[in-house]
Parts: sequence; C-alpha cells; structure tokens
Amino acid sequence: MAEQTSAAFNDGEPEPRQNEHHQNHNNNKSNDTDNERSTSDPELFCCLLQPATAEGDPEYIGIRRLLLSRKAEAGVLRRRDWRCNGKTYVAYRNYISRPRNWERDSLRTPSLQSTPGNSGRWFPSPTPHGTRWSEVDSLSSGRDLQNANPVYNHRTSFGSSVSDSDRPRHRGVEAAYSFVGMHCIFDQCKASVTVLKFGHMSSDLLAYGASDGTLTVCSVSENPSVIKQLNGHSKDVTDFDFTSNNQYIASSSLDKTVRVWEIAKGICIRVIYGVSSQLCIRFHPVNNNFLSVGNANKEINVFNFSTGRVINRSIFDSEVTSMDHDHTGHLLFCGDAQGCIYSVNMNSHTGVLSRSHRYRSSSRHKSAVTTVQYRSFSLLARGPVLLTCTQDGNLSFFSVALEIKGYLTLRCSLKLAPRIHKIQASFCPLLSLEKGEFIVAGSEDSNVYFYDLTKPKNTCVNKLQGHRFPVMGIAWNHGENLLASSDFYGIVIVWKRERSHQKRNT
Repeated sequence: MAEQTSAAFNDGEPEPRQNEHHQNHNNNKSNDTDNERSTSDPELFCCLLQPATAEGDPEYIGIRRLLLSRKAEAGVLRRRDWRCNGKTYVAYRNYISRPRNWERDSLRTPSLQSTPGNSGRWFPSPTPHGTRWSEVDSLSSGRDLQNANPVYNHRTSFGSSVSDSDRPRHRGVEAAYSFVGMHCIFDQCKASVTVLKFGHMSSDLLAYGASDGTLTVCSVSENPSVIKQLNGHSKDVTDFDFTSNNQYIASSSLDKTVRVWEIAKGICIRVIYGVSSQLCIRFHPVNNNFLSVGNANKEINVFNFSTGRVINRSIFDSEVTSMDHDHTGHLLFCGDAQGCIYSVNMNSHTGVLSRSHRYRSSSRHKSAVTTVQYRSFSLLARGPVLLTCTQDGNLSFFSVALEIKGYLTLRCSLKLAPRIHKIQASFCPLLSLEKGEFIVAGSEDSNVYFYDLTKPKNTCVNKLQGHRFPVMGIAWNHGENLLASSDFYGIVIVWKRERSHQKRNT
C-alpha cells in the first residue's frame, strides 16, 4: 500500500528503493519540514469517511482515505503530546484555528493584540531546534494592567445594559482577577455540565453534574484526578450540595428524585421521590440534618436528612428554580420562574419555613432566576448582600437587612444579552480595597466574563477564553485561587489565578 501511495503521487512511476533512499538522504532537511507540516497542519480534522461518487475511481478513493486516516492519527498524537508537555487546551485551539497567513503576518508584526484573560498567546519560536510555537501565559498580566489608564465612577446605584462582547477595560484593580492559565481540564463527560461546585471550605474538592444524570467528584490538587462518578439519575442533574464535612452530596434532578450520596464509597444511600422535577437543593449551614429542596410544583420541601421524610413545606407563586442560605441559617433566599426573589425565615431547630419578603422585578418579560448567591459582607454595601441572575441576562445586586427579616434593597443592576441556556454567575473574591462589586458569569459566546456592577459604562473588566461552547457553570474554590467553569459540551476548565506577589516581582 505504501508503494501504491508513492505511485499515486508520482504519476504511476514509482522510483526504485535505492533512489528513494538517496533522495531522502540528500533532501533530509526538506523531508523534515514536510513531516513537521504533516503533523502540524490545521486541516488534520477533516472528515475521514466521505461519500463515494458513482464516477469516482475506487483506488483513488481508497488511497485518499488512507492518507486522511494517517493525518487524523497524527492529529491525535499531536494533541496527546501537547497535553503531556503542559500545553493548554486554549493554546492548542488557538493554534489549529489560526488564519492561513498567520505565520507571515506574525513575522511582519512585532507584537500581537491581546485579549485580557486569554491564556494562550503565540509567537514564533526564536530557536529553530526548539518547539515550533511557544506559549505566553496570562495575557492580562500586571504590566498590561498597570500601563492602562484607570477609569473611575462613584455611582452606587444604576441600571446598565451591555453586551457580552464589550471590550474589557484595563484598570489597576484587575490584579485580583488576572489568570496565569489553566490548572487542569476534565473532558471525560459526554453531556453538557449544568452545575459545578467546590466542596464546603475546600480548595481542591470539585464536583459537577451533567445533563446525562451523572455526578462526578474530582480532586484538583497537584495531580488532578476523578475520584468518583456517581450514576443513578436518569435525567439532568439540576443542582447539588455538599454537607459541611464533605462526606455526602445531595443532588436534585429532572427525574423527580433527590439522591443522597456517600462520596468515599461512591454509592447512593437514599432516594427521595417527588411528584415534579426537583430544581434546586441546599443543606442547612448549621444543622445539616435539614435539606431544603425547591421543585417545579411551586414549593420548597424541608427533608430530614437522616430519615428522608418531609418535615415542612412552603408554597410559592411559581417554580422555585434557585436558592441559597445566609451564613446563620436563619434566612433562605430563593428565586422562581417568574423572576421574583423571596426572603424566607427558617427555624434552625424545627425546620419550619415562613415567607417574609418578596422582590418582584419591574421587567415586563418574566424570566427564571438561575443564580441566587448570598455573601455576608460587601465593600459596596458595608454589609450582607445577595446576587441574582435571570435567564434573560439581568444581574441584580441587593443589600440585605438582617434585622428586618432579610429585606432586600436593589443597589445596582446590569442587563446582559439574553441567554438560551441556564447560565450562572458568582461573586468574585474580596481581594481589592477599591470600591466596586465584581462578579463573574458565563456566556453564550463561550467566554467567561468579569464585570464591575458599579460602573454603568465599560462594565467588563476581564474575560477568559478557552471554551468552544456556551459556558454554563461558574464556581470559586475556598482559597479563591482557582476558578472552575463548565460548558455545554461537557468540558470543565479549572483556571489558576495569578498571585499578587508575582505581580510585585514583574
């Protein structure tokens, strides 16, 4: 077959083996260049099995498919080599998707325009015997940010409308939200990852649920690995939560069940059946024996974790789609399918729920709440705050009055592009003394965006590029040095934030 391939490219006149060897010996440099091009051609991923036409030559079709198969195999080996040598997913994606005239333009241009947060920037290698391309991590480096002109605005309450593709602005505060690249990638999931979280008070325990009903528990320490894969749900995992000791996970699903898992053994120890889809779930932060579950039947059920029995129930105006506890466990905040936010009092001893306040959105179009996240302190509000996100792209930031049973006051809001998927948002770490409220959110355009909610203009301060599909889940670890993001295709990327002392040394 090798001789037939050679004949196909030499007009049916294959050369003798000695001449071929002599030619290869004389043109060693040329052949090395051809081999390098054959293993780094961005067209490696073309379709292998193309339909044969009626007038096509069977021998030509066979030889062509053989060559395409070898190119695809070379592409697999190339990706494996990049992964083993520490190259990142986004770096390889940028390499294979570069324009055809990229090399010529890069030689002509001394420096490239960068996008903050993109962890794969490429320049020609200065040494001919080294790797052909070299990676430069952290495009949002401290030098780039220090050279930028800061923009300040002291408004603390406003309404703003921006798009996800707004150009990030450079400011000195971005030292806390710069990233040196990817820590690790989990790509074994075969369905979209709908929700992901780090363990309670944990910096290396990560779990994520997918639309195929699987729940995966991972470790993102020095040697990232999958600890357990929990199989049992027959439909999408909508939410899950860790116990305070990270020994158990409780998950909710569209299959109308709540399952309790023992992580060490990787088994389901209890199944709680419902009459409707279970949409969100939280353990009580103080009394882990109480498990609150919101469902599509417009109610929140409080279960006894030990027995699985319902000990209390509260009815709402619409499907309960998201929830979160305050740090004391006396308040439960939840959002419904109509965009309303509720403050609910909860008795830590009996589990009894009582609605206290409701915030109804003034928007004419009602949209489901995808994120409800509580924080005990904010520099902007000088007290506890609540972040909410709806599926139509509304981000809202509330101050919480604990002395008035969790009364919510809207401090600022941000209007993003409407979402098709259930995309989540999260607070950013409190690492800057500058006034502002920074949050991170996924987007439909496959990027991870950082926003300052207190700025009516140029609210986007940074973005991370690396996913190829809509980013749905966002989560920080306890140490706040790692950010995990998941997309619609099942890829989970753990980003490593740049340390402040690295910036001082640069």
